[in-house]
Amino acid sequence: MRRLIIASRRRRISVHCFLLSSAIFTGLGLLILTLRSIDPSTDINLSINTNHQIAQEEAVIDAILSSDDRDRRKGCATVEEMGEIFHGGTWEAESIRVRKIIQRHFVVQGASKIRDLPPEQFCRHGFVLAKASEAGFGNEMYKILTAGALSIMLNRSLIIGQTRGKYPFGDYISYSNLAFTLTEVKHLWRQNGCLTNYGRHLDMRIDDFQKPARTNVLCSNWREWDQPIIWFQNTTDAVAAQFFLKNIHIEMRKAASELFGKPENLQHRPNVFGELMKFLVSPSESVEQAVKWVLDGERDPDIAVHMRMLMNRSVRAVQAALNCIRKAVNNMELGYRPRLVLVSDTPSLVNDIKPDLDEFAEVLHFDYERFNGNISGNINGLPNLNFRAKDWGPAPRWVAFVDFFLASRAKHAIVSGAHRRVGTTYAQLIAALAAAHRLDENSSASSSFMFFSSFQSNLLAEGLGNQVGWGHLWNRFAGPLSCRNQSNQCALTPLVPPAWWDGLWQSPTPRDIHKMEAFGVLLSGLGTIDDDDNHLRSFCTLKKKVAVTVTII
Repeated sequence: MRRLIIASRRRRISVHCFLLSSAIFTGLGLLILTLRSIDPSTDINLSINTNHQIAQEEAVIDAILSSDDRDRRKGCATVEEMGEIFHGGTWEAESIRVRKIIQRHFVVQGASKIRDLPPEQFCRHGFVLAKASEAGFGNEMYKILTAGALSIMLNRSLIIGQTRGKYPFGDYISYSNLAFTLTEVKHLWRQNGCLTNYGRHLDMRIDDFQKPARTNVLCSNWREWDQPIIWFQNTTDAVAAQFFLKNIHIEMRKAASELFGKPENLQHRPNVFGELMKFLVSPSESVEQAVKWVLDGERDPDIAVHMRMLMNRSVRAVQAALNCIRKAVNNMELGYRPRLVLVSDTPSLVNDIKPDLDEFAEVLHFDYERFNGNISGNINGLPNLNFRAKDWGPAPRWVAFVDFFLASRAKHAIVSGAHRRVGTTYAQLIAALAAAHRLDENSSASSSFMFFSSFQSNLLAEGLGNQVGWGHLWNRFAGPLSCRNQSNQCALTPLVPPAWWDGLWQSPTPRDIHKMEAFGVLLSGLGTIDDDDNHLRSFCTLKKKVAVTVTII
C-alpha cells in the first residue's frame, strides 16, 4: 500500500540528508586543515587549540543538524529512544472515540436487539464467531477480542463459542450478554424458518490467519461475504485484526482504520483491545472476591509489575526491573507511598525483589496458599499441565486470573519485565485493560497512564532481535534500526502492539521479511512495502481463491 504520510519515512536514512551531512563535514575538515597550515607551530598549545577546534566543529554540526538528522546519522535507536514517541500523543481522545464506536455497535448489533428482528431480517443477518480454547490466557483472549473487532469492522453480531455448554475460562470470567452463543443462533435460525421458509443455510466461512498462502485477510473484501457466520481462526495476538489496515480493498482499510487509526501514527493510536475487553469481559464473582481480599478494603494499586521469569532467578532482570519501577514511581509524582502489585509466574521472585520494593512502596501479592475463599472450578476446573509448568508457573491455573484482574486495577502504570521476552500477550492485556479502566470520558484531564518495558542489557546484545514471535510487543522494532549492546532500558510502551513497520524506528527481522512474502507483501530491510502495493495486488489476482465453509444447518 502506497504511503500517504511523508512523516512515516522520517526514520529512513535520507540520501539528501546524507549528502548534506557529508558536505558539511568535508567543508569543516578543509577549513580546519587550512587553519592548521597557517600556523604550523609545534608549541604544546597546539593540542589544546586543536581539541578546542574539534569541540567547536561538533557544536557547529549539532547546531546545523536537527535531532532527527542526528538520529539518521546514528542509524539505530535504543529501546528508550524508540519509546519516546509514545509520550504524549492523542491516544486518550482516540480511545474515547473507539469506546463510543464499540458502545454504538453493540446497541445496534447486540443480542437483545437482533433476536427480536422479524424472521426475514434475522435470516439475512450476519455474525462473527469468537472461538477460544483454554490454553494460554493472553493468546486465547486475543481470539475473542479480535472477533469483537472484526464484528465492528463488518457490522455483524458477535457469537462467543462454547465447549460443551461452557464459555472459555467461564469459571473465572463473565462475558457480556450482548453476545450470542452458537446454540442460541442455531435455535433462532430454526425458529425463524431461515432454511424452510427462505432457503438460507446456516453456513460458516472459516479463514485461518496462520496459513498465509490461504488466508484472505489482505486480498478479499470481507464485507461482501454472504455466509451468515465468519470465523477468523488462530488470531492469537494483536496482529491479525490490524492486517486489514493493508487490505487491497479500500472499504476494508477504511473500516480497520476507523478502529485502529493509521499504522504510521504510533502515538495517536487508540487502545482498541483494552476498550473491547472492558466492554466484553469482567472477572467472575469468585475472582472479584479474591481481588478484594488482596486489597483488604484499601485503595486500588498505583502500579502493577509483571515479571515473566520462566522459573529463572535472573539477578540482571530483577535489577533492571527495580530501576524501571523507580522510574515509573518518580514519573507518577504521587506525593505518597505508592501501592504496588507484583505478579509473576515464578514464586521465588517475590522473595527476591520484595525487600527492595519495600523501601519505597507498599507491596501487594496474591498469596493463593493463604486464601481461603472458594474460586469456582479450582478443584475440578482448569488442570495443571505439568509440561507447561515452566511456561505458566507452578501455581494453580486459576491464580493467573486473580493476578490478571488485580494487576489491571493499577491506576497509573504497568511495568513488564522478563527473563527472555518482554511484553507477552498476558502483560499487554493487563496494561490495555488497566488503561481502559482509568480513562474517564467525562474528564478533560489526561489519564497520565503509562506502560513501561524493562530490559536487562544481556537481552539487548543483538538489539531487539531476540524478541521474536508476532505475539511479542517489540517484535516490529526488532530489525536493523535497533541498536546492539544497549545498557538496561526502561521504555515507554504502546498499548496496542503494532502489526506493521510504518512508524519511526520500526524495522523487520529477516525472518519476518520472509514470512510476509507468504502473505504477498514484499518488505524492504527497513519495513517499507516495495513497489507500493502493486505486488500485493498481483499476488491477490493470481492467488487461488479459497473459501472454506461448513454448513451447520
